[in-house]
Amino acid sequence: MTSHTPPVLEARGIVKRFGHVEALRGADFTVGQGEVVALMGDNGAGKSTLVKALSGVLQPDGGTILIQGEEVHFHNPVEAREHGVETVYQDLALADTLNPTANLFLGRELRRKGVLGRLGVLDNRAMRTKAAEVFATLNVTVRADHGAVGNLSGGQRQGVAVSRAVTWAHRVLFLDEPTAALGVQQTRNVLDMVRKVRDRGVSVVIISHSVPEVLEVADRIEVFRLGRRVAVLQAATTSALDVVAAITGAGDTTPEGADL
Repeated sequence: MTSHTPPVLEARGIVKRFGHVEALRGADFTVGQGEVVALMGDNGAGKSTLVKALSGVLQPDGGTILIQGEEVHFHNPVEAREHGVETVYQDLALADTLNPTANLFLGRELRRKGVLGRLGVLDNRAMRTKAAEVFATLNVTVRADHGAVGNLSGGQRQGVAVSRAVTWAHRVLFLDEPTAALGVQQTRNVLDMVRKVRDRGVSVVIISHSVPEVLEVADRIEVFRLGRRVAVLQAATTSALDVVAAITGAGDTTPEGADL
């Protein structure tokens, strides 16, 4: 980002309370265009609450959300998606009895042209073709016409979920612990997908506890503790020890004066 280019997504002073518990206490967060940002912190730091607020699942009690410099208000996930913000949660939210193509277009099915389309007839060929293109671009080893996704491996299921989000995200993609419970090669495939998504011009936010993976793929790391951002680190000049220190509070890094 430059001083003349607003962040693709920015949170300023976000507050979220659950009864007497303040999960977010004036939290800030920034994502630049075509950037991979890692969101890190211990359990209870506020990461998941922030992501839910930025993706329309939760409505903040205070603060401002901006898309490319313009203030927005997401009342539900649909409104976030309309602004090009997609999220892949740990449960992936796949329809296990449907095939990869049907999952890719779930809720956004293509209809045939003309009268048939007005009658609700789906264009299955066009959807299969598009799904195959997306899977090939992201190097997801899944056939568009494969059987139920419930029979796929964990890595393949992750690939379908990411592919679906990438198909519709044109600004920001949130990935919540995308490599959790995956093997070494499956993890490598997911990290490669992150790079491919970034190369398509979509910004990526990874919520992760894996410091080595974050340092490998992220441009910046924003660390949360007790409901607010406490550190902004440039991955290229940051060590694993620096990240751990920021997460645990042993470090002295603060966002004040940070070059976002």
